[in-house]
Amino acid sequence: MLEDWFGFGVAVAVGVGAALLFALAVEVTMRLVARRYPWARDLQTKTRNPFWALVILIGLWFGVHASLRNSDWMPMIGRFFTAGAIALLAWLLIAFVRFLADLALAYNKIDVPDNRLARRLRTQTLIVKRLAIALIVVIAIGAELFSFDSVRAIGASVLASAGIASIVAGLAAQSVLGNMFAGIQLVFSDALRVDDVIVAKGEWGRVGEITLSYVVLDLWDDRRLVLPCTYFTTTPYENWTRQGSELLGSVEFDLDWRVSPQKMREHLEKVLTETPLYDGRANVLQVTEAVGGYVRVRILVTAVDAPTLYDLRCYVREAMVLWIQSVMPDAAPAQRVLVSEQAAAPTGPKRRSLKIEQVGEAGFFTGSAEAEERASHFTHAMPRVVVDDEFEVERAED
Repeated sequence: MLEDWFGFGVAVAVGVGAALLFALAVEVTMRLVARRYPWARDLQTKTRNPFWALVILIGLWFGVHASLRNSDWMPMIGRFFTAGAIALLAWLLIAFVRFLADLALAYNKIDVPDNRLARRLRTQTLIVKRLAIALIVVIAIGAELFSFDSVRAIGASVLASAGIASIVAGLAAQSVLGNMFAGIQLVFSDALRVDDVIVAKGEWGRVGEITLSYVVLDLWDDRRLVLPCTYFTTTPYENWTRQGSELLGSVEFDLDWRVSPQKMREHLEKVLTETPLYDGRANVLQVTEAVGGYVRVRILVTAVDAPTLYDLRCYVREAMVLWIQSVMPDAAPAQRVLVSEQAAAPTGPKRRSLKIEQVGEAGFFTGSAEAEERASHFTHAMPRVVVDDEFEVERAED
């Protein structure tokens, strides 16, 4: 009996010792590589614990199997070691997937001016990482269950009715699966990326996170708007950073008719030269409406991104309001009321006669040779209708 325990201890010690030597050799090799390549240090840090645990378990398994090969307890011990090895292998694979994802994110930083490609790769990397981890966990759980004979027998009967079960599961999880496929579609179609600035549900914000079921928007006022992925595949939304972050914004004023657009335009040039918010691409001042007693002046300016454009519009609006108040107060909007005196009595002074001007005859399609030529483009193919004095209709030949 003592010899059996001694042999068991020697076999276990040899197996664990060999495993430790192998793990130590790999550790030394990784440290040497890490001196030249920084990524090796990160790989070593993330995978050290699952790697050492898996190697020691395998060494212990070999030692126990060598000493208890003919024992009645070996099948049960073997299942235990198999389950542990599957769990540790899944842990190691998950750590490796996280290392690859972090490495891809490190080489694609989004804190740079032109980050459109980096944002797309970052979004796709995060989704692929989640998919890979979920797939590893599902496969590991399935392998754990099917390592037992009783569960394997149940699994065979379940697979026999997989057709009905899949239909029922599909109907029950229709919304879940729809969101999952919508999330994959968003990521790999490049329709939406992390850090994109969008307008959805009437809210303006930045895409903070994209998962397989929902999208989180970081709104401008520090709120968080969570929307299902299917919203972005079925509902129109605005993406302000689809191709670039540069934007064009407008500032409008309703002013009095005594305003001078040319003086406003000259002052606008001065205002824009004094602020770093303006990117210098375009600035326009135009009179877009002159009805209802007001003159509508619209100013168009450009900026590098949406937050800068918002501040620039506020800056230009305030600067022009202060200029109108101090330099051109007559241009401020005003309401006009015409008060007329009541008509005098017939015995009173003779009223002033008004000269009625003749209505102009020139029109856009009539009254001149150019107008007639313009009208011929629309009436040349239509037969003219002539009505005689006896209300008979004749068609004139061209």
